[in-house]
Amino acid sequence: MNSEVIVIDSSARMQDADIWFALPAGFVPLPLNEIIRSGDTLEVAERTSPLLSFVEAPISVDRRRQLVSLLAPVQRMLHVLTHSGVVHCSMGLHRDDESDGALLPSLFTLSWTGTAWAPRSVTAARIAAGVLGSRYVEVLDLPCGPASLVETLVTAQVAETPQKLLQLAVHVPYPDAAKLAVLTLSTPAVHRADHYRDLLREVARIVTFKNPLLVGQDEV
Repeated sequence: MNSEVIVIDSSARMQDADIWFALPAGFVPLPLNEIIRSGDTLEVAERTSPLLSFVEAPISVDRRRQLVSLLAPVQRMLHVLTHSGVVHCSMGLHRDDESDGALLPSLFTLSWTGTAWAPRSVTAARIAAGVLGSRYVEVLDLPCGPASLVETLVTAQVAETPQKLLQLAVHVPYPDAAKLAVLTLSTPAVHRADHYRDLLREVARIVTFKNPLLVGQDEV
């Protein structure tokens, strides 16, 4: 088994934290508040290092602008999602090893939404059956409880051009059954739907509503 460095975000130690999860390599947390405050996503990307931290420094100005242009659709998706209760977002960038090795961008978000009380399994089943226009639905039995996975295609305006985006969402009812944690993964790489579906399933299986961190455990 290969040993991997696990980075524990400071938010995992917050006293009022009520959900914990982990993302695989290739995801970088986005400075959500800074991006929201700015009206120019290109300017933010050029001056905010976390957005390009996956690139080994130094890189030329032209190369940096090329990468920023690639990330522009992801940043525009972020602006749309910030009004829907998003509390965390991370950008993913992975190579398409099954094709030409191009970089595939994605956006992961975690949000909360209220729901009418019902047994959690009932809520998960209702969501799986009730999303209009879904391409794929699945009821999941996660370690933290029942959940549903729903896959849809949405159309977004990218540089004034309509573009299809794959959107995968896992809805996980909270133990009190009064709200839902929604894990969403969005990407323009519609042709890699199976891979992104598997990725989001793996993230969902790690979700827990109980603090998994051991007191005194070493952190990296």
